Amino acid sequence: QVRVVESGGGLVQAGGSLRLSCTASGSTLHGRAMGWFRQAPGKERQAISCISGSGDTTNYADSVKGRFTISRDNAKNTVYLQMNSLKPEDTAMYYCAAQRRYSYVCSKNEFPYWGQGTQVTVSS
Repeated sequence: QVRVVESGGGLVQAGGSLRLSCTASGSTLHGRAMGWFRQAPGKERQAISCISGSGDTTNYADSVKGRFTISRDNAKNTVYLQMNSLKPEDTAMYYCAAQRRYSYVCSKNEFPYWGQGTQVTVSS
């Protein structure tokens, strides 16, 4: 079983930056695609960025392209989401999720292991 834990959320002013981190216990993240998702109140959870197990392939939602960067450090068993130029509409609960080994589909339905989320609030 993979237990995923997010950290790094908080309150930031528009235009500011945050870096979210995602670590795992119970299993290494090696070979697992990872994804960051967010859910605002009253809205569906959406994928914002995914990274393959090797780190060679990444995907971004149009709404965050050019502002957010996903990366991973397999030696530290950690995945990051660097968020720059934050906007009030980025306010949401952010979730990290892990996929089964050696697959890569950037869709929330393909991620069986989820963290509890970390809140990001961007003030105007």
